[in-house]
Amino acid sequence: MSETPPVPGRVTDVHAHALPTPLLTWLAGRGLADLSGLEEGVVRIDPLVSGIPKGAPIPLSPAQYDVAERLEDMRRMGVTRQLVSVPPFVTCADTVDEGDVLAVVRRGNDALAELLAGHRGVLDPLGYVPLGTPAAPDEARRCLDELGCAGIAIGTRGLGRELDDPVHEPLWELLADRRTFVFLHPNSVPGGPRLADYWLSQLAGFPMETALAVSRLVFGGVLERHDLRLCLAHGGGCLPSLSGRLDLGWSRKPVARTTPLPPSDYLRRLYYDTATFSAPLLRRLVEDFGVDHVLVGTDYPFELADTDPLGTVAALGLGPGDAAASGRGRLTRC
Repeated sequence: MSETPPVPGRVTDVHAHALPTPLLTWLAGRGLADLSGLEEGVVRIDPLVSGIPKGAPIPLSPAQYDVAERLEDMRRMGVTRQLVSVPPFVTCADTVDEGDVLAVVRRGNDALAELLAGHRGVLDPLGYVPLGTPAAPDEARRCLDELGCAGIAIGTRGLGRELDDPVHEPLWELLADRRTFVFLHPNSVPGGPRLADYWLSQLAGFPMETALAVSRLVFGGVLERHDLRLCLAHGGGCLPSLSGRLDLGWSRKPVARTTPLPPSDYLRRLYYDTATFSAPLLRRLVEDFGVDHVLVGTDYPFELADTDPLGTVAALGLGPGDAAASGRGRLTRC
């Protein structure tokens, strides 16, 4: 993967989702989705696929499957390119059957590539790769080489296995060798029933899950062994605020001294999107990791999305060159 040369006026959103109708229809045909609420803008997906409680309504705006509406929204937002991934609700984080996971993921990747096929360069898919299975590298190659995906999206766990599980070593090696842009989005949450109310699974669970998952990448030595081009959703969630604590543990806890460098060194190699929804937090993210490591991300088209990404960047008060670098997304040419 090569870096994107400066292109005046171009803003790339690395964090956008789409949920193609053919995937939903396929799931419904297998009793895994209830589409009766489509007119009300919701869909219900079986917990084995969605990872959320049975019957919980998942927002489904028309922009999830209507490219024309998406393009119009992008125009209003000032976004000229999206890197689009399927939402976490169709990634089977809690499924234990490898065949079921692969079937859903492959169908989702095919449907996403087809949805965006006539708009490449403006709408580019990130192929989703299921974790926990030795088949992950093969699906990554299929997405990149056959479906023409601009990069890869992953969750935070799969088939009960964490990111530092040895089963993932071939995947990390492939993605590092090919310099692939990898977008990490939480697809599960810690805490179980404590997060069942108030949509806390997203509001609090997702940021915590990212911190846990990437901490395992650090202490498990994955980021020492593999130079991954990895971008974290939601500004890295809780992870940036834990940097000092992780370093302290590395220095004082022998069991945590698993790498030659302290955790903060590895965190500075990663990339973070701007979807923090807090100007002070985002400003601190830029200060800690550098403007070249903060990429525009909106979480479009969900209700928890940044609808004014240019305003978000402008509020940071960056110099013209720094603001342009953040908006371009240096890693979005693959």
